[in-house]
Amino acid sequence: MTALAADRARYDRATAHLDAPLALVDLDAFDANAEDLVRRAGGKPVRVASKSVRCRALLERVLARDGFQGIMSFTLAESLWLARSGFEDVLLAYPSADRAGFAELAADPKLAGAVTVMVDDPAQLDLIDAARGGGREVVRVCLELDTSLRLLGGRVRVGARRSPLHSPAQLAELARSVARRPGFRLVGVMAYEGHIAGVGDAVAGRPLRSRAIRLMQTAARRELAERRAAVVRAVRAVVPDLEFVNGGGTGSVQHTAAEDAVTEIAAGSGLYVPRLFDNYTSFTGRPAALFAQPVVRRPGVGVVTVLGGGYPASGAAGPDRLPVPYLPEGLAYDPQEGPGEVQTPLLGSPADDLLIGDKVWFRHAKAGELCERFDALHLIEGDTVTATVPTYRGEGHTFL
Repeated sequence: MTALAADRARYDRATAHLDAPLALVDLDAFDANAEDLVRRAGGKPVRVASKSVRCRALLERVLARDGFQGIMSFTLAESLWLARSGFEDVLLAYPSADRAGFAELAADPKLAGAVTVMVDDPAQLDLIDAARGGGREVVRVCLELDTSLRLLGGRVRVGARRSPLHSPAQLAELARSVARRPGFRLVGVMAYEGHIAGVGDAVAGRPLRSRAIRLMQTAARRELAERRAAVVRAVRAVVPDLEFVNGGGTGSVQHTAAEDAVTEIAAGSGLYVPRLFDNYTSFTGRPAALFAQPVVRRPGVGVVTVLGGGYPASGAAGPDRLPVPYLPEGLAYDPQEGPGEVQTPLLGSPADDLLIGDKVWFRHAKAGELCERFDALHLIEGDTVTATVPTYRGEGHTFL
């Protein structure tokens, strides 16, 4: 029996009493992935990206481990909910226009002490001030650095279009604006190098493309390390008591941790290891989060149909955004249909061994987005479900 066949047998035994559709997290794999993130971080704390987990119980589990510290959240409403739930260090990784949320933040000492918001434009400070509604608490602020690699005088750009702040002078100027402004305190700098951390460099069947990605990432890491160090020096000249400099992502943990200017690493997808993280030379993780769909039809030889399964991930539309049939090995989508809203035909010789009611296990393309489809995660150890915990959705929250 292959290792994957053994995993399938475990998952089927663990969930034999449960009807699909369902989602599970293999805690042995989850914990091993967490341990590997800490190892790669080389002694610097890892801040957990909540959007890649979207389950309070699993956030609590990973933060109880040595080497993890704090949460990186994705909306202000989520940040406030987590802070009210007892999480004491929440960094909102994206600017917000949630006026009601800012009014709540500015009026509550506990929330204001636990949550740090992201800005990259003085207009965002104006919005927060206008939304205070009488709240006088000091708002903790982090500045975001644009990490994109710019070539040929800026005519070529590689990287996500996020912050407009690219140079040390731009960051220092906004730092001075925050420092001069009553009601705000600058505490951190963040830089997410998505073109390094979020792009696989070993694309199956594409050796030339993979080499080009590796060359780009090597150049981008070198350029960003120098620029990030200069940015931190410039900001610390304005705010000497800066609390943290956050960088990285699952695909670049060890490289970012090697920079002296960085004090903490962000990561989250590396806990679940969705399919988008299969194509990396920098690390190898264990798939920990899966979902199962039941076989409901057998249309013919070499074909079964499962219920639902059309769960595309965000990003530029393409085959890499689709979940993939994982277990049993050897199943594939019908190219004329793909994964469907209500039913999904699957082709391949393993279909002939599947019976009505059997489970087919899938891997989602992006980590936490799976949890928008399910209200609970079944946590398994070995071949036993040891707990069933709610996702954000299961607790009545769909933040974005």
